[in-house]
Amino acid sequence: MLDDMFDYIENIRERPVWQPIPEIARKATREKLPHQPSDLASVHQAFMDTILPYSAGNVHPGFMGWVQGGGTPVGMLAEMVSAGLNANLGGRDQMPIEIERQVAGWMRDLFGFPKEATGVFVTGTSMANLIGVLVARTAACGIAVRRTGVNPQERRLVSYASAGAHSSISQALEIAGFGSTSLRLIPMNERFEMDLCALERAIENDRREGFEPFLVLGTAGSVDVGAIDDLSGIADIAAREELWFHVDGAFGALAMLASDIAPRLAGIERADSLAFDFHKWGQVPYDAGFALVRDGALHRRTFASSSPYLARANRAMNAGSPWPCDFGPDLSRSFRALKTWFTFKVYGSDRIGAAISRTCSLAQYMRQTIEANPELELRAPVALNIVCFRFRVDDGGEAIALPGASYSDSVNSEICALVQESGIAAPSTTLIRGRLAIRAAIVNHRTASRDIDALLAAVVQFGRSRVALLRKTS
Repeated sequence: MLDDMFDYIENIRERPVWQPIPEIARKATREKLPHQPSDLASVHQAFMDTILPYSAGNVHPGFMGWVQGGGTPVGMLAEMVSAGLNANLGGRDQMPIEIERQVAGWMRDLFGFPKEATGVFVTGTSMANLIGVLVARTAACGIAVRRTGVNPQERRLVSYASAGAHSSISQALEIAGFGSTSLRLIPMNERFEMDLCALERAIENDRREGFEPFLVLGTAGSVDVGAIDDLSGIADIAAREELWFHVDGAFGALAMLASDIAPRLAGIERADSLAFDFHKWGQVPYDAGFALVRDGALHRRTFASSSPYLARANRAMNAGSPWPCDFGPDLSRSFRALKTWFTFKVYGSDRIGAAISRTCSLAQYMRQTIEANPELELRAPVALNIVCFRFRVDDGGEAIALPGASYSDSVNSEICALVQESGIAAPSTTLIRGRLAIRAAIVNHRTASRDIDALLAAVVQFGRSRVALLRKTS
């Protein structure tokens, strides 16, 4: 089984990035609960035949549809070792928790947080954003909010984020009891960054209307185009207005490891809380999200609970308090820290940072290639590693006379689907200022310029054939 996975990674370029799932493979997953044992080899063969070939393919260098890391063989082995150890990191005095604390210490140093800051591993940034919102809730409402909940009749609390912020921000506010209507989405400037003048106006207007601003969320690497908000500017406003400052750095925060990109994250060290993923630019296998909170005592007060079965002591297994379960909602927790620890120990932060820089260089190469090709059109500035573009649909400079202004959008949507189905590459689509764009997120450390060339060549090929077919039938 281990050899097969090494072969899979080593020969990944020989496979399609993605391929449609045949019905016979789907049917294989509809068998009834097995009551009797099966031979391990036969079960593994079923995995090789019906599961492995039909994954989303984010290990492949041609996968650029979403911001997902490619993993490493080292991370895979660490995950295997972790599974063998089968440690539950909710609590108790055990060395795996010390490894998690060590990684938290590394992150405190990386982001310039004080020694009192605390961190906790979670599934991903969606959960880490929720933790940031919940700690901000405690800061605004006091510890009693855990018992009484948020009463919108008493305090009309509101928060702010860029219109380009991830949907998990709104969801976190819903789960925390504020409701999504408490979130003010601030317009973006021409670089797709939060408009700070608009932010200040929104805060002023809300205070005038009797609302109580309590939280502002900055984005380091937006989901659509990879934009970085002016974090220093947001930090200034948050300090002046006495707001909690949270940063969603799902993938962009780890650009602190890249010396050429890190200066663009200035201000992130002033955040009250920070959310990011090791499983994106850090190339750690899924899943490995992380939440870092400046005020560790407040972080602990937000989540810690006392129960007889979680009694703490100064000796034996009940020592080692505080425990990870004091900093998040999970009591049963896997040893996510081990694969992260292995990744940083084996490769080193400089090499990880170099891989991050390389993906951004590839994005600039892609931008330049698009701008040099009259059949392609760039749709947004290339801030980091995400490139949004489209195939130009025209006829001698005039739009092809087919129904509706969305004709070009539908053609580009079809192009993206054809590229995915071809197995050559896997881009995705998004909306940029109301128009559909093909989106390439370059995250995998295996991706090279030839993969960029293959994607763009496929887009042009399918774009030409699709337009020619439509012209013929119109």
